[in-house]
Amino acid sequence: MSLGINVRGPEGLVFAAESRSTVDWPAPDGPIHINFDATNKLLTFKEPHNFVGAVTYGLGGIGNRSAYSFVPEIEAELALESRMSVEEFSKRLSSFFMSQWNKIPELKGYGGPPMIFITGGFNEGEPYGHAYEMFVPNKPEPNELPQFGITWGGQADLVHRLIKGYDIKLVQQLAEAWSLTEDQVNSVPEIAEPLELIFPLAAMALQDYVDAAILLIRTTIEAQRLTAVIRGSGGPIDVATITQRNGLQHVQQKEVMGEGGLFSSRSGFRRKC
Repeated sequence: MSLGINVRGPEGLVFAAESRSTVDWPAPDGPIHINFDATNKLLTFKEPHNFVGAVTYGLGGIGNRSAYSFVPEIEAELALESRMSVEEFSKRLSSFFMSQWNKIPELKGYGGPPMIFITGGFNEGEPYGHAYEMFVPNKPEPNELPQFGITWGGQADLVHRLIKGYDIKLVQQLAEAWSLTEDQVNSVPEIAEPLELIFPLAAMALQDYVDAAILLIRTTIEAQRLTAVIRGSGGPIDVATITQRNGLQHVQQKEVMGEGGLFSSRSGFRRKC
């Protein structure tokens, strides 16, 4: 499980993700659930592809490898390519992970949760960014997201409650309890719209986008820590911004350390994880 956030506004884009991954490790008495809190879910790339980034959530990897572990191969494959549009980069990224997926025979006929990627960045010469969503392996074609907005995914039920004002399972619960028609079910989000927490992105600064992303992830981590739920989010929060002028820049990034400290956060803004 995981939680990824993408914020898009006039001043740029923000990507944020926590660091927990859960592995079902085989054991004689059944699978053991193992958590690691140093997983990289924020994907960044060398020049000239440093005006685009990605966050991944859902299925944690392909085989025994995380999405981040493939970044050197992706960079090698694109080493001779010039800067490309965000849409074209998204297609190349999706195609790469589909090819890796298809190399593993055991994944043929897979019916579990997909690997989900949100890519985003700036096309050369354009004032505002673009973002795309891809689902590997079932919907790998990039789907463009609204120009300005917040997209979240993974173990995001608490984020959905906070922003939308109701639990995402409420619609199904109402449908089953009251035998709602399809039209009635589809009308529930519209009825609940006045409850939505509004982020006025058009009036906010890039720092505010960063703070909003951290708020959503930190709230999820702390709520899971103190309640009887699956604790699928945890560890340091990695955050990066992308702007037309400066490309991708890390705001918070965990670092490998020794002597009792596994990692720390490096911050270019005022907040630290």
